[in-house]
Amino acid sequence: MLYYLFTWLDKQYDIPGAGLFQFISFRTGMAVILSLILTTVYGSRLIRILRAKQVGESVRNLGLEGQMQKQGTPTMGGLIILLGILAPTLLLARIDNIYIILMLITTVWMGAIGFVDDYIKVFKKDKEGLAGRFKIMGQVGLALIIGWTMYFHPDIVVREQVILPAKVQAPLDVHKRGEQYYYTQDIKSTITNVPFYKDNEFDYAKVLTVFGDQYEKYSLVVFLLFVIVIVTAVSNGANLTDGIDGLATGTSAIIGITLAILAYVSGNTIFADYLNIMYIPYSGELVIFAGAFVGACVGFLWYNSYPAQVFMGDTGSLAIGGIIAAFAIMIRKELLIPVLCGVFLVENLSVIMQVSYFKYTKKKFGEGRRIFLMSPLHHHYQKKGYHEAKIVTRFWIVGIMLAILTIVTLKLR
Repeated sequence: MLYYLFTWLDKQYDIPGAGLFQFISFRTGMAVILSLILTTVYGSRLIRILRAKQVGESVRNLGLEGQMQKQGTPTMGGLIILLGILAPTLLLARIDNIYIILMLITTVWMGAIGFVDDYIKVFKKDKEGLAGRFKIMGQVGLALIIGWTMYFHPDIVVREQVILPAKVQAPLDVHKRGEQYYYTQDIKSTITNVPFYKDNEFDYAKVLTVFGDQYEKYSLVVFLLFVIVIVTAVSNGANLTDGIDGLATGTSAIIGITLAILAYVSGNTIFADYLNIMYIPYSGELVIFAGAFVGACVGFLWYNSYPAQVFMGDTGSLAIGGIIAAFAIMIRKELLIPVLCGVFLVENLSVIMQVSYFKYTKKKFGEGRRIFLMSPLHHHYQKKGYHEAKIVTRFWIVGIMLAILTIVTLKLR
């Protein structure tokens, strides 16, 4: 909203400084600052409200050191994160941008699913919360909205260099690189970036061509399936990672910074050309959303770092996972998620491995056996005697290493 106001003021009255709102970098910085202020200032007020309403965490005794001391700690603190994301985005981003609209829908959609889950746990005294099938239905529904919109919306295109005569009927743009001229087109495509590959690109439409060219018309189905898997996997991974103080929040902030960098280079013609990655028109606005997301995560750490004064609950963790997945899909870097979200991936795999091995050994030997002392993985290290703060710090370090590797993959082919 402020973007439109200051753009109008700049044109009508030439007010000094009003033109700064034209710059994505300025609005991103403002989004980070505003998000930090909102989450730190209003976070304490929300915590007091949650305590007054007796919205406390019900902790099961799993034999972990210091676990029962967290009994009664306010939960549903993800509302602080949602506030820190939505308010700066609405104020500073161009809300007519389709990418911003989709991210706002994602934030509210996943936040609502998480809120219902927390509400059932806290006020209905049902430890299971929202039934798993309803969570999955919500995640799949969001994935279908994102996938369908990206496939059909006219503003969601990629810019590709073409050799005349052009195969697609779309306007041609002429560019100059050194002394050479080349042509580009903004076209609808299911192409995405893939790491460690020569051309750094992968087209979902080509998946079914092994069965014949006639199957290429079903590319929408393949694309939607990929989007569904990514959204559900990442949101559940973030949910599982939210097990000890500050782990999910800090890891998500690191991922958010990386996504902001990836969105900036993908939405900037100069950097996209230099890195030889696809340029995605209109996607630069996502950097502002990423700034608000990072600010909200860091601001929430003010209260969520050990010892936590508030837990985000599913209100925050499901929203965070959905945001990361949707963001990566929109900037066409979703195939980098196994690297970038490696912490989430390992947490997910540790649970899958533990449950699968336990069921297999119980069926084969009559007694269930475990790979880890406890899953998800962070609880395994707690059982080994590591302090929460040390586990969190080391996971953050791993997250930083994976973030750097993710950025480096743009040039590794």
